[in-house]
Amino acid sequence: SQVIKATVPLSEMFGYVTQLRTITSGRATSTMEFDHYEAAPKNVQDEVIAKSKGRVKSED
Repeated sequence: SQVIKATVPLSEMFGYVTQLRTITSGRATSTMEFDHYEAAPKNVQDEVIAKSKGRVKSED
């Protein structure tokens, strides 16, 4: 068995468990815990602000 530890933005974790279980035929498990807050990159900040002001359509 292997243990992999990583720091990942929360926005990148959506769907991760499903993908992990799929590629390991259901054998892998995962845990997640909060580590810290950090400012988003400028391009992400701009996108969030634009979406909140209704200037950009959501990709949903």
